[in-house]
Amino acid sequence: MNQTLYRALIIVPLVIFLSLAGLFYYRLGAGDPSRIPSALIGKEAPEFSLAALEGLEGENGPIPGFSRADLNGAVSVVNVWASWCVPCRDEHPFVEKLSEDTRFKVYGLNYKDKAENARRFLGRYGNPYDAVGTDEKGRVGIDWGVYGVPETFIVDRHGRIAYKHVGPINEAVLKEVILPKIEETLAAK
Repeated sequence: MNQTLYRALIIVPLVIFLSLAGLFYYRLGAGDPSRIPSALIGKEAPEFSLAALEGLEGENGPIPGFSRADLNGAVSVVNVWASWCVPCRDEHPFVEKLSEDTRFKVYGLNYKDKAENARRFLGRYGNPYDAVGTDEKGRVGIDWGVYGVPETFIVDRHGRIAYKHVGPINEAVLKEVILPKIEETLAAK
């Protein structure tokens, strides 16, 4: 076999493979996951109704679940979390900071979790949510376009999704992204 042809048979597939591997790495692995676009931005939140987290009590009795109808009339923050999610523990103090602002409601969407574990999580770290709905099978999360937990959505007073943040909220994200987006949503008509 010709030496040049032999080299081409080895080098061409190797170059193609390395090019594809580099493209996949760039598109899937190297990007910022919080920049994943959502097809739902500017559209109404999907229809849903989530049952309350069984046994979760607050100062005034049982904490309710929530539905799409609860997101109308006021700006809302919907935080998707789970007790098994380590980054959810890290972001929890920042969700608590959000809950201190009475201009909007903070809803917790408990994703693919067991009720006893979710209650234990909130008992240990505190409950920053006005309502907590359980999505044990993940169907509502799929409708919302959830890639994983944690994720946080800002919903305008008309029930439209104004912003989606993928990944945990930390101090920088809270101050530089979430709070400005909430202010922008509160100011919108």
